[in-house]
Amino acid sequence: MAHLPLTLVYRQKYIHDQLNDSAETKKKMFEACAGDILKAVDAIIKAYNNKGKVLLCGNGGSAADSQHIATELVIRMSKPDRRALPAIALTTDSSMLTAGGNDIGFENIFSRQVEGLGNAGDVLIAISTSGKSENVNRAVTEAKKKGMTVIGFLGKDGGPAKNLVDIPIIIPSNDTQRIQEGHITVAHIICGIVENEMFG
Repeated sequence: MAHLPLTLVYRQKYIHDQLNDSAETKKKMFEACAGDILKAVDAIIKAYNNKGKVLLCGNGGSAADSQHIATELVIRMSKPDRRALPAIALTTDSSMLTAGGNDIGFENIFSRQVEGLGNAGDVLIAISTSGKSENVNRAVTEAKKKGMTVIGFLGKDGGPAKNLVDIPIIIPSNDTQRIQEGHITVAHIICGIVENEMFG
């Protein structure tokens, strides 16, 4: 039997190790996150039952997650005939983001939108793998001023955001990739429960 090339051995080991590490992180998430996931579900359902909405923000991969989650809520997860649920990703308007960055500073691009769009009883989902993103944390502070409930999708030790948000969901990992994978898994779980409980 021929020996596998070293590059193929390396690649196979890398694939195995990455999948294994991802699986181990997800196993730890039940104990670390399940209680806060349920709190987040309750907060979102309460907001929707009171004609509220969900706002979302984050940077980089977390910006993409914001858009992904908003889409799951507005369009659907798995129930084709349900009504749309109001959700807005604050990461999508290039004119808003560039004007905000230029005129009032990048650290204020999300808080300004929360000021204009958020209402008491709404929910903000603030996503930051480190919990240290200044523009996200300022959005959290503004949301709290307006009487919104804030859910934090965080990682590592939660960073400063851990003590700013109402419901910190902290992925038990220090690896940014694992944290991002955990965030979208949590989001799918939350959206699935919300959809099932609101629409049967």
